[in-house]
Amino acid sequence: MSFQNYRQCLEWVLAYEGGYINHPKDPGGATNRGITQRVYTAYRKRLGLRPQSVSHITADEVASIYRGQYWEAIRGDSVPPGVDFAVFDFAVNSGVRRAVKTLQRAIGVRADGIIGNITLAAARTADPEALITAVCKRRMSFLHRLSTFATFGRGWTHRVEGYRARFQPGDTGVLDRAILLARAASR
Repeated sequence: MSFQNYRQCLEWVLAYEGGYINHPKDPGGATNRGITQRVYTAYRKRLGLRPQSVSHITADEVASIYRGQYWEAIRGDSVPPGVDFAVFDFAVNSGVRRAVKTLQRAIGVRADGIIGNITLAAARTADPEALITAVCKRRMSFLHRLSTFATFGRGWTHRVEGYRARFQPGDTGVLDRAILLARAASR
């Protein structure tokens, strides 16, 4: 089973992430289009390239990093549409293992942080809208516990939930967009 929502999901993630920033309260440090300096340096070293400032990252490098280190790690082409986006965006924002463990807890399988056949089977048999809602709710619970929530919480809340509570067609939150993907796939 393959779903191929990567391009749309990447477009939405990039809309949330924006450009270069080096906020003093962001533990990730310098970031550009959601890619931290640490991730970018490791990526370039793996390719045998000289490290450079993340402020110089190209669109092709961004797409390659997101596909290889996030989308493929969450098996985005195999998880159900909508769930792919909810977990992908969470992985970009808070790490692959945390996002996958959250998905696993939401579907009631062992939370090992790796999407294998058991996780895929459970995700595919779950109600997609209920699963997306559960993942987003658990994500918000995690974000609320972070010491940086006072600084970044409003933006994170808008990113995950949109500007109106619960699913609202036309809203721009992860919850809203993920549910729209799930509904489009079920037609």
